[in-house]
Amino acid sequence: MKSKTFFLLGSAGGLLAVVLGAFGAHSLKSQISPEMLSAFETGIRYQMYHSLALFVVGYALGIYARRQFAIAGWLFVAGIVLFSGSLYALALTNMKWIGPVTPIGGLAFLAGWLVMGYGFWKVQSIT
Repeated sequence: MKSKTFFLLGSAGGLLAVVLGAFGAHSLKSQISPEMLSAFETGIRYQMYHSLALFVVGYALGIYARRQFAIAGWLFVAGIVLFSGSLYALALTNMKWIGPVTPIGGLAFLAGWLVMGYGFWKVQSIT
């Protein structure tokens, strides 16, 4: 896996987080309940954090070429889709059945951080 993939995914995720943040602040504020707006904003916040983490993955993968970094990157992508995506869907549609998907995305985030940490642990020398 090339580090460029994760730089592009991080860029796209950050861009989308900003677009969704503007949409939430300007269009959704008067359309959904404060509780659902808060859920939407939580999705945006975690998407942005993990979009930035994808840059770390891309950088680490480019320097150390360890497969743990690619695995961590894909776990972060899965977390963004499942965690943030389910919060967006819940806020916009109020379909409560999608709520159980959110913790699966949270587990993907946690696994990504663990795998990335393990990758750094296995690196002989950090430059």
